[in-house]
Amino acid sequence: MAEEPSVLADDEPAGATGKAILISLVAALGGFLFGFDTAVINGAVDAIEGHFHLGPFALGFTVAVGLLGSAVGAWFAGAAADRIGRVRVMLIAAALFSAGAIGSGLAFADWDLILWRFVGGVGVGVASVIAPAYIAEIAPARYRGRLGSLQQLAIVSGIFIALLTDAYLAALAGGASHELWLGLQAWRWMFLSMLLPSIAYAVLAVQIPESPRYLVAQGQTERASEVLRQVLGTLRVQGKVADIQRTLLSEHRPRMSDLRGRYAGLRSIVWAGILLSVFQQFVGINVIFYYSTTLWKSVGFTESRALEITVITSVTNVVVTLVAIALVDHVGRKPLLLVGSAGMAVSLATMALCFTHATGSGSNVTLPHPWGTVALLAANAYVVFFGVSWGPVVWVLLGEMFSNQIRAAALSVAAAAQWLANFAISTTFPTLASIGLSFAYGLYAGFAVLSFFFVLAMVRETKGRELEDMDNAVGRRSRPTPRTAR
Repeated sequence: MAEEPSVLADDEPAGATGKAILISLVAALGGFLFGFDTAVINGAVDAIEGHFHLGPFALGFTVAVGLLGSAVGAWFAGAAADRIGRVRVMLIAAALFSAGAIGSGLAFADWDLILWRFVGGVGVGVASVIAPAYIAEIAPARYRGRLGSLQQLAIVSGIFIALLTDAYLAALAGGASHELWLGLQAWRWMFLSMLLPSIAYAVLAVQIPESPRYLVAQGQTERASEVLRQVLGTLRVQGKVADIQRTLLSEHRPRMSDLRGRYAGLRSIVWAGILLSVFQQFVGINVIFYYSTTLWKSVGFTESRALEITVITSVTNVVVTLVAIALVDHVGRKPLLLVGSAGMAVSLATMALCFTHATGSGSNVTLPHPWGTVALLAANAYVVFFGVSWGPVVWVLLGEMFSNQIRAAALSVAAAAQWLANFAISTTFPTLASIGLSFAYGLYAGFAVLSFFFVLAMVRETKGRELEDMDNAVGRRSRPTPRTAR
């Protein structure tokens, strides 16, 4: 099917564009919850280990169990969004995250903490699906890449704020395991602090309009037209509604079975979304944020400075994400991914080379001069290349690459795969590191190389295209899947 021209002119009114930005910022708060939850446990790990007398496996599982909850939340989020709407699902995510914050902060046993970490993770997984889907559906095509990148900006901002919060609370109490307020230790307040962003997310979510594509799917075309007027101005709104109807109302109600195809049971574009998610994690980015202490100590820093260095790294991540936002709608998605893959491959390979010169083992690894300095520079270069490419761009593509008919369901599957990949990388790194950090970073460099060729062969540019024209944005266009009988 030939692509149809966009129904929107290039000169959307400035007021409408501002409205779209504000609405997208609210939706992206789901990413902030993701980042905050990811990082807030860092400051509490040692205190939790001592308080509940956890062994290495139990401690690692307690840290990572939220990722399993996120995979579950992501899996069901798409179907829920198609059934009850995007905004209602945001409110459910906020409620789950709030429950996880309170339960984790007041946990009385290790199994209780694990349970509430899982519940909070479900909320984060739900939010991680809804944010990019909603932003893609509400944003004008010419700004969709930049607005979609707000998800990653929110994630890295959440990491940064969580780390600052941990440092502040620990310093105020004299240590994470010391009492702070109301007889509760500082580590408990670290978890309870997650209530603030979750409440803000809920309060702001009720202020934003429902997705026009969901409204059209429900037959509420007048409400959909009003939402489009808010975010696009008055330019050819009826034509936009007609385009949405063409892609939605001509098909049956969205369901998971729509994802079926010829390639191992799924459509090729769904597999492409899954692989984008998996490669984003398999290049090892969360190793830098979860297990950076060994690297920093190996180049001469004391353990007390580990959190400070991690905060600086998170600031770098925020800055380069802003650069990506500025570039994504001008340079395009595919070029940024290719540059990022190449840069990560080189920097990770450099880190692997550096650790071939390491002495010692376990937490006592050291790097002689000049390899320690080179490793430090390579690690920061790696964060820069990831932050300007695979960090934000994958979320942009996942929000826009699927057709209207399968978007929510396909994004759920891809996001669930991302959380599972995150869990796999996070839990296997200690084992890989025991073999050798050179081996671990070399493996991640190999995945970065594979991601380059995957993008080169399979990813097609989506810059500036309307969502109604997205019948297959990755790989070759496939023939339409025959409609399943109701």
